[in-house]
Amino acid sequence: MPQLIFFVVIAVVAYVGYRAFLREAERVTRRMERVRREAANRSMGTLVRDPRTGEYHLAKD
Repeated sequence: MPQLIFFVVIAVVAYVGYRAFLREAERVTRRMERVRREAANRSMGTLVRDPRTGEYHLAKD
């Protein structure tokens, strides 16, 4: 029985770690795509509109 609990805990940790890895990979991919577009357009940054105030500011990572 302790072995079963051990393997279940390992499986849950592996699943959570895998999900965290996928989230981080998606974040890095989005950032690199934005950097690539900025380089192609020769821009210094990406402006993002604040929906509450209507003002624009540089995108933050």
